Amino acid sequence: MITQGTFSQLPQFDDSDIEAQLRYAIGQGWAISIEMTDDPHPRNLFWDLWGLPMFDLTDPRAALDEIHECCEAFPRHYVKVNAFDARKGRETIALSFVVQRPPGDEPGFQLERGHGPGRTTHHALTAYSTRRPHGDRYQ
Repeated sequence: MITQGTFSQLPQFDDSDIEAQLRYAIGQGWAISIEMTDDPHPRNLFWDLWGLPMFDLTDPRAALDEIHECCEAFPRHYVKVNAFDARKGRETIALSFVVQRPPGDEPGFQLERGHGPGRTTHHALTAYSTRRPHGDRYQ
């Protein structure tokens, strides 16, 4: 299982759990954004943004509706929610969690090991899902 973001070791959240986290983030004054990808490699920091970040939200239902639309449009992608803290001196993602995983098994990663000069060893992770073309990685 892909373990990225907060709550990654917990069972999949339902709408009430997601809404509770959105309510908390909105209460902190954080902006909400939704992202999706079919390449969840731990170093893939560039997921596709769904719409624009939502600033100045007062009702978590608006963000929850956008999450539902994204999940319906991309049923075989990972979808995550980010909460951005824009306070001066912070300006960072304060909360991030996955709200949708592709159906079926998550194929995992292959560890590739290489050797270099001076007895150095190099390691790389390759997602098994990337053996398929973008958009068809999870079926």
